[in-house]
Amino acid sequence: MINDKKSILVVDDEYGVRESFNIVLSDDYEVFLAESGKEAIEIFTKNSIDLILLDIMLPQVSGLDLLKQFKDLDPNVEIIMVSAVKDIETAVKAMKYGAYDYVVKPFIVDDIKNIIARAIEKHHLIREVTYLRDELERYHPFEQIVGKDKKIMEIFDLISTLSNSDGAILIQGESGTGKELIARAIHKLDSRHSHPFVVINCAAIPATLMESEIFGHNKGAFTGASSNKIGKLEIADKGIVFLDDVDLLDIGMQAKLLRVIQEKEFERLGSTKIIKIDVRFIAATNKKLKHLIENEEFREDLYYRLNVFPIEIPPLRERRGDIPLLLDHFLRKYAKNSGRSPKRFSKSALKILTDHYSWPGNVRELQNLVERLSTITKGNIIYPRSISVFNVTKKEIKDMPLKEAVDIFEKQLIAEALERSGGSRKEAARILGIHRNTLQKKFG
Repeated sequence: MINDKKSILVVDDEYGVRESFNIVLSDDYEVFLAESGKEAIEIFTKNSIDLILLDIMLPQVSGLDLLKQFKDLDPNVEIIMVSAVKDIETAVKAMKYGAYDYVVKPFIVDDIKNIIARAIEKHHLIREVTYLRDELERYHPFEQIVGKDKKIMEIFDLISTLSNSDGAILIQGESGTGKELIARAIHKLDSRHSHPFVVINCAAIPATLMESEIFGHNKGAFTGASSNKIGKLEIADKGIVFLDDVDLLDIGMQAKLLRVIQEKEFERLGSTKIIKIDVRFIAATNKKLKHLIENEEFREDLYYRLNVFPIEIPPLRERRGDIPLLLDHFLRKYAKNSGRSPKRFSKSALKILTDHYSWPGNVRELQNLVERLSTITKGNIIYPRSISVFNVTKKEIKDMPLKEAVDIFEKQLIAEALERSGGSRKEAARILGIHRNTLQKKFG
């Protein structure tokens, strides 16, 4: 079960005040109580705290000094200062040091509840904005899973089953098969669907930055850390972490990730505060991890931690019956984007794409092909002569009529010439030794 209750730490040396806050807040929040600064720091470093109610007057350490200590440990924690005396100078200092608000005892219950709710909402929004900014920078190549092949239908059934569990999932399949799409489908059906789906792209993040990206860091943690940063694990709390291309994590990072999966806790770089998280892990790879384990390039213990529920996505060449569905899906998608009527493939062109090509790039390659052909084809029908964007081999054209095979190779040569000429049709025609009008006629 996911615990959605936010946590509040009450720090006050008066027993009556602590218990009053506990009675008022415990129905809506998880409440921790501390009577001293030392006890408060100990609780804070061992638990995920969303907000602190901090008394100004404490024995041994002042509330303002404790405020700075809390902010050093976690700059994003919200702190409301509580005092029995209204002191404008102290209030100003508290706000300067990062306090969210300053309240004076005795207080009206509804008023303090409203202040707490606003502070926690701010804390939540900071995480949400960080998450949304990260998502806006991503490009999602598929809108939905398309297919009726038996293997795909079996994966649909498995996704529905896995949504009732909380174990880690390992998705394996060739590049372009839609591993992230499957992961997002799981998130949509999971009990965590209202919480973040955070992607960690292990292929795109340099090894030197990986630890900071995953765990976050505090200002000054390393050279260049000029500000505080929330890590992806912290953003994903209560949600799902998707480790894309997990095989590309270095061995050292694999060990640290294994600890997080086992202990459900970590520390930001430059901090000793333990941050507890409740996340589900989904990992994806286009490699055979067992081969990497044999070569000591992937930790065996991490493999078994991630491979609780394995999903194997078949390559497109093994579900050819879905190719016409995918072609039609993407034709309609790009027509909608451009505001034009959908184009369609001729029977001979459809046969080439369905029966004679192995699709090494899988669904992603098919999508890119459709986007390109939708853009450059002038008419409403896409004929074989326009299909020149992939490297057709002798094996793939063995059953084609001669004219279709010649058309494809001719278009392939033209496409290569255009690439060499930087898109200049005049230069491409010169390279091929033909007139520009001839090239225009053949390419159009």
